[in-house]
Amino acid sequence: MRIKQLLVFMSFQLLLWNTTTAFAQKLPEKFGFHFKGRFQKTSKIPFEVYSNLIVIKLKINGSDSLNFILDTGVSSIIITDPTLAKTLNLDFVRTVKITGAGEKNGINANVSINHEVDLGFVRAYHQNLVVLDEDILKLSEYMGIPIHGIFGHDLFSRFVIKVDFAKRILTLKEPTKYKYRKSQGERYPIVVTQSKPYMDDVAFAQDSNPFKPLRLVIDTGAGHALLLNSQENTNIQLPDKVIRANLGRGLNGNINGNIGRISKIKIGKYEFNEVLASFPDSLSFSIKFDTTESLVRQGSIGGEFLRRFVITFNYRDSYIVLKPIKSKYRETFEHDMSGMEIRAAGQYFDEFQVTFVSPGSQADKAGVIVGDQIVFFNNKHFKEININDIYRKLSSKEGSEVELFVRRNNELKFIYFKLKRVI
Repeated sequence: MRIKQLLVFMSFQLLLWNTTTAFAQKLPEKFGFHFKGRFQKTSKIPFEVYSNLIVIKLKINGSDSLNFILDTGVSSIIITDPTLAKTLNLDFVRTVKITGAGEKNGINANVSINHEVDLGFVRAYHQNLVVLDEDILKLSEYMGIPIHGIFGHDLFSRFVIKVDFAKRILTLKEPTKYKYRKSQGERYPIVVTQSKPYMDDVAFAQDSNPFKPLRLVIDTGAGHALLLNSQENTNIQLPDKVIRANLGRGLNGNINGNIGRISKIKIGKYEFNEVLASFPDSLSFSIKFDTTESLVRQGSIGGEFLRRFVITFNYRDSYIVLKPIKSKYRETFEHDMSGMEIRAAGQYFDEFQVTFVSPGSQADKAGVIVGDQIVFFNNKHFKEININDIYRKLSSKEGSEVELFVRRNNELKFIYFKLKRVI
């Protein structure tokens, strides 16, 4: 759905020399992620899923638990909530400019060095933190819980990690102690370059045309199912039917483009029909990334796809393992069917406000307007639900009924409509 896809472009490039590596070279003691136990070889970490993104709890320098998104493509620990820097009493050693997807130029961030990060029975030593000057991503508003930052690559490069979306458990294992078995799923090669895992065992087909190969980034920090770069790749054409949309928000602002359906997608031996794909405009996406021949990518696979599998990432030996989750594997790919966008607000992000209504949509015809605050959603008070419950309902099934009580100018108004598929 549309709202899910607003969290799709959090991978970025740091325009600075690698301070993490340089600092590590001066330190004789432990650096990076390690198990706390001397003889420990594995660890399990629970996670939650919000808007198709993996959220785990961690602590920095013994802090209270913080919510961080686990992103395969992020090479540094990024604090997206700048107010956290004051709580942690961080000292900064330099200011850097970072760039990512979006229509604006790079933004400033500050680097703080030599921190400890705890994830249960795993600890990272002498870590650098990159703190954004501004909470440009507004992740908490989209996900309905406080989100403090993003991290990922260093954890994936250190351990073999199994991501079980059914049980919502990460299993970390020492690479030297991991052995692949056929019962774990199908194994496919990946290439890890510029801190991102690329997969070549992907192909797509439109209508009755033959399959064409794709090289895609596996991106756990993206909420969409599939993103394709039609601007730089002549073999990728927009589908006949698309809708214009704000696809999401990156470190450099909004990402605009089109949403359409791909007739068939194959990932290894697994085939899917009528997959929703985002096609970003070149201004907001393509020109932001290196497109040299050795690094050419044609898009990315995101959380809406990945959540259908148990996935094992083995960066050291350059492969992933995919095992379908029976309860999720055959779920259809759906977009928002209401035409309204909603954000979480309030101190605890448990208040829900309409921030956009698409002209001519079901919500628009029923009388929903920007600024409406949802009090009841299908007979449930807003304190009894979260924003993900709303997202799922609005992209669930054509013809489903939606009943709202909204507060507008200190008055309650009842609104009723049925969901209608637009793509």
